[in-house]
Amino acid sequence: MSKQKLELTWIGKENQPVLEPRILIEDPDKSYGDNSADNMLIFGDNLLALKALEQDFAGKIKCIYIDPPYNTGAAFAYYDDGVEQSLWLSLMRDRLLYLHNLLNKEGIIFCSIDASELFYLGALFDEIFGRTNRIEVIAWKKSYGGGAKSKYFVNQHEFILCYAKELSCAPLLFLPADKSATKYYKYKDDKFETRGPYRLQPLATTSMDDRPNLRYPIIIENGIEIWPDKQWQWSKERVSEALKNDEIVISQKQEKYIVSYKQYLKNEDGDERLSKPKSVIEGAYTQHGTYESIRLFGLKNKFSFPKPESLIWQLIECCTISGDWILDSFIGSGTTAAVAHKMGRRWIGIELGEHCHTHCLPRLKQVVDGTDQGGISKAVNWKGGAGFKYYYLAPSLLKQDTHGNWIIDDCYNPDMLAAAMAKHEGFRYDPDTESYWKQGRSTEKDFIFTTTQFVTLELLDKLHEEMKQDESLLICCKSFSKSCEGRFSNIDVKKIPNMLLGRCEFGREDYSLNIINMPVDQESLKPNDMTDGTDHLFPSEATLPEKRTRRKKKSDNNQLTLFDT
Repeated sequence: MSKQKLELTWIGKENQPVLEPRILIEDPDKSYGDNSADNMLIFGDNLLALKALEQDFAGKIKCIYIDPPYNTGAAFAYYDDGVEQSLWLSLMRDRLLYLHNLLNKEGIIFCSIDASELFYLGALFDEIFGRTNRIEVIAWKKSYGGGAKSKYFVNQHEFILCYAKELSCAPLLFLPADKSATKYYKYKDDKFETRGPYRLQPLATTSMDDRPNLRYPIIIENGIEIWPDKQWQWSKERVSEALKNDEIVISQKQEKYIVSYKQYLKNEDGDERLSKPKSVIEGAYTQHGTYESIRLFGLKNKFSFPKPESLIWQLIECCTISGDWILDSFIGSGTTAAVAHKMGRRWIGIELGEHCHTHCLPRLKQVVDGTDQGGISKAVNWKGGAGFKYYYLAPSLLKQDTHGNWIIDDCYNPDMLAAAMAKHEGFRYDPDTESYWKQGRSTEKDFIFTTTQFVTLELLDKLHEEMKQDESLLICCKSFSKSCEGRFSNIDVKKIPNMLLGRCEFGREDYSLNIINMPVDQESLKPNDMTDGTDHLFPSEATLPEKRTRRKKKSDNNQLTLFDT
């Protein structure tokens, strides 16, 4: 009997696209700020863009946040429910596989979703990332009040799935000190100057774990033994050290001894105690995100239902440090990129919709200039700086002519062709300044050379003379002399496009599904619901949003500067 496994199945699950590895082309007219900055804004289909990033960024992304289409049903009114569900699952599966590959082994992925797809998406995440790597299903309270028109429950929350690439390697998650908790630190001792006030916490625990080393008596004066009902939190050695340092407090209540330890506000280095992120996020509401969008783009051009910056800040802050890579492949109006930029992280944002140009570009330029002082700007003291590069996907390398034959697309100049062939063959495009034929390398001694010339025996002999004995070379060309075949054991000559056919899907520019999010209950988003003093990290305001859609547009094929990633 074959081994069976528990998995989610759907119509067409076995049909997984074989993607063409595209190159990315920078448009310097749209890039902005410091031209040495690593940050990347990519315009194009996000599945093809993720494939394009794979060679250089596999295993390098520390935190991924995505806010994909929620598949509420509006986009597929002409499909039966089973087909609609299957299309959405295929869209998500294909992207999650690449995201998993890009994530660092210490990395964390967050994915926003509502109740309509929570259970299917959770099963899909379990399958790709592993159920044991699930950290939390976070409930995000997105709004408050309203709901007068709700049929059953007033829906005030969405969910954020949180998974690690490898839970055993994932960092502990922390947020800055919770200022509201300082009121519980009421006591002082002789360590006050360095460690601040302290609070008392019970040393005994109700844990049912069988830990014999944590069950022992604490002996006080007169030889009295104090035993825990279950067990202590600390080992006997740690308790002895704490008693010696006056960090244990023993009190008596109705003939029962209570053992507490001092929890100081600051650690031994004088830094305030960090807080743990909570599984329920409150205080960062959709209304705040809408107000931030109005502040950036005006009421008429606001982006509908953007996530508030304070929400994204919490997710990035708890698992990354300055300089880490952040990725959002459904970047929308650019919130994730804006927040990551203000926090000193490096970022990659991908968007196919025209709002990449109408919202992302102007917003990120304001961030670089320091003129965007909304969202988290004041809380992180953002004054501007750094920059980003704008890229678009190169068109498919091959196209069919009028007779149905595959040929190289006319828009590919020699440099683009060399970069594309290097990526197709698994070489890193890195032209040598001295040897023109060393256009890319897979190892220190293995090179690739792409040419549109007819490769003659004389050219082959000349290249072989220039090569060192331990070097190898792959030549990709449109045609070559038959006498070149097998002439040298360390030179392989292949013909374009024949060598590429059957490997991947050429000529396809769009793998997206135009899924439209349904409008939310407008009652919960009235402007007069916003009040000052709400319990959120970075206060802002809100107004009534419009219906949100995702639009599609193909990039143009103007060739500017070449970037092969």
